[in-house]
Amino acid sequence: MSSSRIHGAGLGLRRGFLGEFLRQPPPVDFLEVAPENWIGLGGGWGKQFRQAVADYPLVLHGLSLNLGGFAPLDWAFIKRVKTFMREHDVLLYSEHLSACGDHGLLYDLMPIPFTEEAVQLTAQRIGEVQDYLGTRLVIENISYYAAPGAQLSEAEFIRQVLEEADCSLLLDINNIFVNAHNHGYDAAAFLAQMPAERLAYFHLAGHYNEPDGLIIDTHGAPVIDPVWQLLESAYARFGSLPTLLERDFNLPPLPELLGEVQQIASIQRTYATATPASECPNALVCAA
Repeated sequence: MSSSRIHGAGLGLRRGFLGEFLRQPPPVDFLEVAPENWIGLGGGWGKQFRQAVADYPLVLHGLSLNLGGFAPLDWAFIKRVKTFMREHDVLLYSEHLSACGDHGLLYDLMPIPFTEEAVQLTAQRIGEVQDYLGTRLVIENISYYAAPGAQLSEAEFIRQVLEEADCSLLLDINNIFVNAHNHGYDAAAFLAQMPAERLAYFHLAGHYNEPDGLIIDTHGAPVIDPVWQLLESAYARFGSLPTLLERDFNLPPLPELLGEVQQIASIQRTYATATPASECPNALVCAA
């Protein structure tokens, strides 16, 4: 589907509910997929995927670019991503501000040291990917559980990477909540430090509370009230930018997920005038 921008409330497409999705295409405004899970997929799965995304604006959320790593970028994969974006009229490609391997995938998103050196390395790698794709990359703040050797705060590190690489920001609201709890900082203060002019869209997800008080970002549970409240704070500050619900594990029936998507849409309507469309910071996204 050709569209000039994304807007509204979206859903991460998962194989676990693909059949149900196809039987009754839901009223969501856009879809997001991990390219690693769908590139080159043929047969029945490939056919169902093409059917599912045909009538929705589509964005990608990658898992393996390894932007903060030292191993060479995987150009064979990046070339396949570019082809995939062209084939499916993809509007945005987002990735995690993380490292995920060193000459081999770790299958986890590792934090990048919050240092000036890491800013330069990561920004250079982002720039190389952007130059090849011919579009801005959108990077996401990750959840992390340790920050050894930090010279900068998390917010300072993110801002410097965004500026140095001239890329956009995918702000994960649940990750802010998780990190604020685990590392003892104020979530609202963190929001206030994010550059509005670089924001592309938001993520929303659930998490797990360990018995010792640690919160783990799992994408395996419903969104909790404090995270919904933090999303409202983000809308109040930045406008009701496009927002996507992520759910990767413990998938409930699709109507339950759509209920959360509709809750996003309802909150967006409340804050719809916070940022006029004419001030939309990215040509491919817009406040609802």
